[in-house]
Amino acid sequence: MAAVTFYIPCLFGLEGLVGDELRRLKLEDVRVENGHVLCRGGMDDLARLNLNLRCGERVLVLLGTFPATSFDALFEQTRALPWEDWIDAQGAFPVKGYSLDSQLHSVPDCQKIVKKAIATRLGAKYGAEHLPETGAVHQVQFALMHDQAALLLDTSGAGLHKRGYRAVGVAAPLRETLAAAMVLLSRYRGKDPFCDPFCGSGTIPIEAALIAKNRAPGLERSFAAQKWACVSARSWMDAAEEAMDREFDGAYDIWGGDIDPRAISIARANAEKAGVEDLVRFEVADAARFRRGGTYGQVVTNPPYGERLLEREEAGALYRSFGAAAARLPEKWRVYILSSHPEFEKCYGSLAAKKRKLYNGMLQCNLYMYYR
Repeated sequence: MAAVTFYIPCLFGLEGLVGDELRRLKLEDVRVENGHVLCRGGMDDLARLNLNLRCGERVLVLLGTFPATSFDALFEQTRALPWEDWIDAQGAFPVKGYSLDSQLHSVPDCQKIVKKAIATRLGAKYGAEHLPETGAVHQVQFALMHDQAALLLDTSGAGLHKRGYRAVGVAAPLRETLAAAMVLLSRYRGKDPFCDPFCGSGTIPIEAALIAKNRAPGLERSFAAQKWACVSARSWMDAAEEAMDREFDGAYDIWGGDIDPRAISIARANAEKAGVEDLVRFEVADAARFRRGGTYGQVVTNPPYGERLLEREEAGALYRSFGAAAARLPEKWRVYILSSHPEFEKCYGSLAAKKRKLYNGMLQCNLYMYYR
């Protein structure tokens, strides 16, 4: 099969990081756009992307784009795409999608049209009046925006943020892709001490350990396209071997603390599932009493916002006490804090050197960056 276009959706604010990941994987024609990144590659890259991406949410194959102002146009253009290259005679192909600012605004009607067009094409190719759809699932997605349609196939299945290690979480968990992005934005590479005083279920320290070890985040999970006939088992094995060959050995100073003993117990169990229990140390600890020595180090953390876990006033008091503790850190320590609190800097006690807008799900936050 010729080179294909991959479409990688991501949380707003992470597009540049995903673009950098794709370039490091040597993908071609990387294009960073709002909410997603596009690139070109071969079938072997389909497996490599799923296994290696830390900040992307899914790996989709973009089959085609075209104007669609009528159901006839949507049907004919969808039918013209080479679905048989991807979906075998037994393959299931459920359809979902959305429509924004388009004449074809009824999503259920668009689903039916797309489904019918694909079935018509596959039925003709396989000489079948009825397609059983008893085989592997090929999730079809359509997007209609401003009367332009895009047709895609989801190769990932469960979102890439579901690494497979967080079987149990705590309230208001941080998505793994966002945790990895925070670690990457802190420029942590495993050399300096790394601390998270509000670690919860351990997501940020675990992602830091995976980054320090250069371990592919998708090695412990499966993907929808592993069951597709068009993607060889060898592609997945080669991608896994390549990823494991790039791993580093070493000891790292990665620490997570939380005042809740249950959270620490969960964090330790999650680290074990992720295979980094020997690289991360978790302790029951009060962030207000946070202390660290040494010349260099960094804090990357996601304290309660006052949106779900604490009232806003309580969150402000927590920020004040932690800000006082952080102010006592040695020079050259860096502190990165994600929060949606509108008066975070006032409560924390100082203005950030830099701020970066990020989204925790649909919640707009800022990553506050402090350099001592």
